[in-house]
Amino acid sequence: MASHKKRVRRGRAGNPWILFVLFFIIIGATLTARHCWPNPRVVQQSQHQYWRKVPLKSTRGIIQDVKGNALVMTEALPAFAIDPSMINQEDLPELAQVISPDIMQKITNAMGTKSRFLWITHKAPENLTKRFRLLMRNTKALIEIDEPYRKYTNQRLMSHVLGFCNTDNRGLAGIEQAWDSTLYNPPGQKIVVRRPGTQPASMLEREPERRHVTPVVTLTLDSRIQYVVEKHLFKAAKDDGAKWAACVCMNPNTGEIYAMASWPTYDPDNRKSLTMEALSNGVVSRGYEPGSTFKPIYLGVALERGWARRDEMFFCPARYKVADGYITEAYPTAMGNIDTAHLLIKSSNVGMAQIGVRAEKTKMYESLLALGFGTESDIELPGVARGILPYPENWRGVTPANIAIGQGLAVTPLQLATAMSAIVNGGKLMSPYIVKEAVNSLGEVVYKGEPKVMREVYTPETAEWIRAAMRRVVLEGTGKRAATTITELAGKTGTAQVPEGGRYSRNRYVASFIGFWPYSDPKYLMLVVIGEPTSGRYYGGELAAPPFKAIVEEMAELEYFS
Repeated sequence: MASHKKRVRRGRAGNPWILFVLFFIIIGATLTARHCWPNPRVVQQSQHQYWRKVPLKSTRGIIQDVKGNALVMTEALPAFAIDPSMINQEDLPELAQVISPDIMQKITNAMGTKSRFLWITHKAPENLTKRFRLLMRNTKALIEIDEPYRKYTNQRLMSHVLGFCNTDNRGLAGIEQAWDSTLYNPPGQKIVVRRPGTQPASMLEREPERRHVTPVVTLTLDSRIQYVVEKHLFKAAKDDGAKWAACVCMNPNTGEIYAMASWPTYDPDNRKSLTMEALSNGVVSRGYEPGSTFKPIYLGVALERGWARRDEMFFCPARYKVADGYITEAYPTAMGNIDTAHLLIKSSNVGMAQIGVRAEKTKMYESLLALGFGTESDIELPGVARGILPYPENWRGVTPANIAIGQGLAVTPLQLATAMSAIVNGGKLMSPYIVKEAVNSLGEVVYKGEPKVMREVYTPETAEWIRAAMRRVVLEGTGKRAATTITELAGKTGTAQVPEGGRYSRNRYVASFIGFWPYSDPKYLMLVVIGEPTSGRYYGGELAAPPFKAIVEEMAELEYFS
């Protein structure tokens, strides 16, 4: 009986082991379920706690000059953000010494909320970057991220041609805008990961499919020529208090642009310099009355149409009545009897006005239209203006005479230079171009700039005769101040009054000089325009010809040492 009771006690004593095994089975099953099939709400909370997607600005391709020198590229600069949930109260005084009060207010407001990410600064300068990195040793809240930014290697050089981008790296002006689809790389994102126990945040990159190659847009511009042009043009504009100025240098035989400059200028990296006046690329977007620089072009058409002869004589008094108005010489003195060539050499308004009265309106309009006036150039830039060429039915009264002397219409510097190139190259109107080649992200050449003849506008004989007269303008006429011993140069001066309230102003002028060289085998054509100077000087021969000469001479030095 005693032994039976003892066995019963042993059987009851084994029950705790069964419970112990069941307990571990339950714990194991629970842990397995938590790890393999976690609650979605828990997963979401843990993800928000330890990582966050951060949008990054796009990277862009390279813009380079004809020599392969990079003009615009993308570089990485440090940016800083903060995780408000990771901030301790003792961190605030140190942060306040580096972070601006308005950002600190946002950080304070975000503390205690679900906010996990707040930008502090983009494009941090070196001194600020050092201070933030020192702070990162003491707080886990700060996050450093490398962001891509556009770098304009020569600051203001070519600013109107290159343009600039917005904060999202999309082109807003110039080549940046016109070739945005080629240069632009869609923005990616990075994942900010904060692992327990780590001081800084880790960055996991997650971007769209990588580009195969870096896109490149190669311009026809030469940085060295552009620098020389800008130096002398801007100096002339400043010295004479000009409201605006423009210069374009090109190959008259191909339409290739070597330099394009406009004043006032701006710094693409400094948004405060982006005024409306400074943003305008005067070479392609500003319309102005060209004055006497238009005379060779108009006279060439008149010779082709038979409205003037090369051996003709013109009687030129100081003042000439035309319909309801008068045409006067720039200097109020009579020139007497002069031949056709001297209409350009002496820049006679009265003699040209006589040809303007003879010209058949519709045919002259058609000829000027064929020369590119009143139409938009297809150059690869945004903001190209059409200029103003009045319809022939509006050529009433003194208007035909005014147009013959380069007033009563509006042209852009590019239009004038392109039309003059037709005289220089023997009669062919070339399409101007500023992009030599564009390569996309796949390494494909999507565009190639090449010489393109739009139409024949002069016979070689007429073009040669006009060129000879323009050579004499520099040797014995109004363009003597452009003459140089470096090369044989030909050109034409221009002085135009600015229209104001239906009349021509007596104190607002546009001075210009257009020329080409070497005379016997022209390789360059250039137009310099100084708009509305305030120094008291305003004639093209005294204001625009000297900087033209200086540019030509310095360009010759570049060729000599290249």
